[in-house]
Amino acid sequence: MSHTKTIPVSELAEGTQKTVSIAAQDVALFHHGGKITALCGPCPHKGGPLAEGNVEQGADGVRRVVCPWHGWQFDIATGNSPDGSVRQAVHDVKIEDGMIAVSDTPSIPAVLPPKRDDPLADLRNLAYQTTPTSLNVLGISTTNMGTQLERYSTSEAALEKALQHAAAEHGAATRMIKLRELGFRHCEGYYSHSASACTWPCSIMEQDATDGMSQVYRDMVLWADVVLLSTPIRWGNASSLYYKMAERLNCVQNQITLNDRVLIQSKVAAFIVTGGQDNIQAVVGQLSTFFTDLGFTFPPFNFVGWSRGWIAEDMENNVAQFKKSRYLTRTLKELVANSVMLSRQIKGIDNSKIKAPKPHVSDSRPLK
Repeated sequence: MSHTKTIPVSELAEGTQKTVSIAAQDVALFHHGGKITALCGPCPHKGGPLAEGNVEQGADGVRRVVCPWHGWQFDIATGNSPDGSVRQAVHDVKIEDGMIAVSDTPSIPAVLPPKRDDPLADLRNLAYQTTPTSLNVLGISTTNMGTQLERYSTSEAALEKALQHAAAEHGAATRMIKLRELGFRHCEGYYSHSASACTWPCSIMEQDATDGMSQVYRDMVLWADVVLLSTPIRWGNASSLYYKMAERLNCVQNQITLNDRVLIQSKVAAFIVTGGQDNIQAVVGQLSTFFTDLGFTFPPFNFVGWSRGWIAEDMENNVAQFKKSRYLTRTLKELVANSVMLSRQIKGIDNSKIKAPKPHVSDSRPLK
């Protein structure tokens, strides 16, 4: 077995690790517990750089590196995962003339993850449920409230009424998502570490396929023709639950950046915004900017707003006036009708010819 000299021992202090290149392959060197070891550098899951992960000593005394992208763990001496089902390739290490010499090929081969039923296969394969004639209308309520004391929500009530119009007057199939019931994790910023670390399906779901955002991904990306999103106004902005969801939709938008692949196909979005104070147009502006970045299309007059203005602090009267409003009864019907009309029109567009004028990874690389 041939070895290649890499770096001086002095450049790999105790308690550190570093990536070196052997025969054009990345190898992760580790110096822990007085011993230098080497593993194949890219994680077998999604290629994360193992040398950039933390090394942690478990209760069993084994030192394992934790992949910085998605948390996979490997014994830095044997390459074994904690359950033994996966093994990262191990390279032999020698010290020659004060240099760390690493075998050109692994001394212990890798064992790849076993093939299992893939709970994310429909998302991974983009198994769209829309058809040229479908009319699937998805409502997403972003209002928040405690489960112990349900209260009346003007934004959610308006959304429910809009879905009723869609079903009764247009024959639509309808679904409602209440974000507060999903219990999904916050975005954990994988993209900020490396573009490739943020995956479709979401990196969090690679770890936990039951994460509550799975319903949003399946209903929004695969099932819906029209998405109606409702939000209350919170300090002049959409609700915090909306932003929590929006952050987790980065894995939809970044498929454009990474793979020139638009996941949102011939879909319409419209909005319902209610609040005690007036900032409706600013809230809709943010919603519209975000949803157009995902690939949604908007009908003319793509929102309905309800606000009683800056000085209307008599909120005990707000719900009563909301329930009696002729304006809401009319405009919700019109919002649904505009959205349905546009959905039927854009069904005939050949999406394969649509390009998203967004930044791509290749745009950031230095020109030669």
